[in-house]
Amino acid sequence: MSIAHINGIDVFYLTEGDPHKPALIFSNSLGTDHSMWDGQMEKLRRDFYIIRYDTRGHGLTSAPKGPYTIAQLASDVLGLLDHLSIDKASYCGISMGGLIGQWLAINSPERIEALVIANTAPKIGNEQAWNDRAALVRKDGLSGIAESAPSRWFTPEFYGSSPSSVNELLVTLKNMSPEGYASCCEALACEDLSGSISKIRIPTLIIAGGKDPVTTLGDANEMKSQITHSEFVELPASHISNIEAELEFNNSLGNFLKKTVQETTCL
Repeated sequence: MSIAHINGIDVFYLTEGDPHKPALIFSNSLGTDHSMWDGQMEKLRRDFYIIRYDTRGHGLTSAPKGPYTIAQLASDVLGLLDHLSIDKASYCGISMGGLIGQWLAINSPERIEALVIANTAPKIGNEQAWNDRAALVRKDGLSGIAESAPSRWFTPEFYGSSPSSVNELLVTLKNMSPEGYASCCEALACEDLSGSISKIRIPTLIIAGGKDPVTTLGDANEMKSQITHSEFVELPASHISNIEAELEFNNSLGNFLKKTVQETTCL
């Protein structure tokens, strides 16, 4: 585990695998940290140099007073790649991490080899609702948000059968910085890439949860229609599909990256 000083903050990150292999960076969702990707490591660390990090305001990364912007969160990713002397990496992000990935593919396509965006949309949620949530968290902390999180993140069936997996995420959420969480809510409030995602030319995999109430199948299908070189996979899951449908997620991700990275780098 390491800390990189980037854009005036300390960014926590982990690396796994052979640094001579193709780089793959993972970006977490709102209210989680790098550990949400634990279930993807065994399948991918043999073939990729994996970088996981905590988004600004999350985990062990600094949480300066906000508001933040998606462009700012994306700039932290670029700074981390620079810190690691990585010119180009494949990118996998979920929810907020997926929105960051869209921004990178639009504005810094030369740095992204292949794009995987899961349970996301070019505009996530409602501006007023995000701003209201940010104000609530700054006032009352994260306990109330944590109590309602399982219903947004997972199906009742998954929570009932795998409570330990859900509770680990809730502990992370309760212990994170209220200011960092609120500032990321404000980043989500003000970002809308709906008019720009058609500019994405990078090979893209769009992953959606068939029971996701936050970023819907409609959102995923709309992205598929606008992103030229894109594929779409529906998984039997709600919003945190990489955990709820781990096997299906890993197979979809691994197959896409193996094909795409081989095609683009001739490995």
